[in-house]
Amino acid sequence: MKHSGPDDWRNGGFGLYVHWPFCAAKCPYCDFNSHVAKEITHDAWREAYVAEIARWAERTPGRVLTSIFFGGGTPSLMEPETVAAVIDAAKTAWTPANDLEITLEANPTSVEMGRFQGFADAGVNRVSLGVQALDDEALRLLGRRHSVAEAMAAWDVANTVFSRTSLDLIYARQFQEQEAWRRELTTALSLKPTHLSLYQLTIEDGTAFGDRWANGKLPGLPSEDRGADLWDITQDMCGSAGLMAYEVSNHAVAGEESRHNQVYWRYGDYVGIGPGAHGRISSPRGRSATVAERAPIGWLSSIQKRSPAVDESAIEPEEQAMEYLMMGMRLSEGIDLERFAQMKGRPLEETAVVQLEELGLVTRKDGRLAVTASGRPVLNSVLRALF
Repeated sequence: MKHSGPDDWRNGGFGLYVHWPFCAAKCPYCDFNSHVAKEITHDAWREAYVAEIARWAERTPGRVLTSIFFGGGTPSLMEPETVAAVIDAAKTAWTPANDLEITLEANPTSVEMGRFQGFADAGVNRVSLGVQALDDEALRLLGRRHSVAEAMAAWDVANTVFSRTSLDLIYARQFQEQEAWRRELTTALSLKPTHLSLYQLTIEDGTAFGDRWANGKLPGLPSEDRGADLWDITQDMCGSAGLMAYEVSNHAVAGEESRHNQVYWRYGDYVGIGPGAHGRISSPRGRSATVAERAPIGWLSSIQKRSPAVDESAIEPEEQAMEYLMMGMRLSEGIDLERFAQMKGRPLEETAVVQLEELGLVTRKDGRLAVTASGRPVLNSVLRALF
């Protein structure tokens, strides 16, 4: 069944994103809204999250909640009681799906591992473990606070406690050669993960790495050709192990895809709560983008004063179509061409699609347009052509 207008979000589902802004230390490559704080008033944060869920529930009645995602920052530094309160509030605010996915990002330190059972008791059923590297020197260069041995121990504990787990790694790092990445990925695959998030290191403005790069003090980064070789190794090895690339940077055994991230990529609706959290909300008036105050103290204070600091702006139909195209083409399933045309008011330019087909970069089947394996490494160029 096709949906349009205020019901279009049903094609992607409905999720809740909860942003915990605090970390034990700031990683030099991280451009997320994360902060180091000496003291955290956990009771106040718990009350603020619950209050925001209740407020958004009034705006989004009758929704079936398909996923909750605790991101950060380092949400595994949250008190399990806070996680439980958020989950309970969300289940009260909306109708939970029978297979509600509740994911929490965690790092493999002993402090966070000690909370795993508490998170499971709170209702978390999926953990995304930020291992980032399986090489101690690489972990040092990335500013990580754990060792490979601790990562392995954390993975064992996570798989004992939670029914679903995911492993995150960063590649195309400083001084990383092809064979080194092949060995590291072999080790990761030997752990029998059902979901892998594999990201190439990107240097972002405003980060410590960004500053070092600007000053010529970040040696050993791969060339574009070496980055492409590392990408090819990643696709080949994961595919051979049965973890297919269902999205540009995410690989999974069939059925183990991240349902929450699919809400984003399929252009569903999601409520974002916490400092700097983004959301997309549909109503009879149209679709709007929301973004919360970034400063943790400012956000918390605004909630306590019952005057939430959240900017909201309308997303025009043309922009919605572009967002859907950008997100949906990241997926191996691609986009629904009719849905795109309904959003934009006209279909994609046929000449552009045909040219990309002739180049072997996209394919059309059953009313959908998807990027091919050859097109994925040049996705940005494909999108520019379609725009």
